[in-house]
Amino acid sequence: MTSQTDTQGSVTTVYKVSGMSCGHCEGAVSGEISQIAGVSSVQAVASSGEVTVVSAAPLDEEAVRAAVDEAGFELAGQA
Repeated sequence: MTSQTDTQGSVTTVYKVSGMSCGHCEGAVSGEISQIAGVSSVQAVASSGEVTVVSAAPLDEEAVRAAVDEAGFELAGQA
């Protein structure tokens, strides 16, 4: 798990997502996760399978899992 709080009170968490292979995949995952309340930034990288999420507070992993599932991919956990 990679999760850290920066000086402005936001939390950065890196998740592993399996199945992403292209920019469209990155956009689908980013779009779904960005709809979770409190999320301010999402960066998905298909080549590494990592999704970096910046949020106001730690996110409920089940909410992230549901968003990733909705995009058609599988949350493998936190990196």
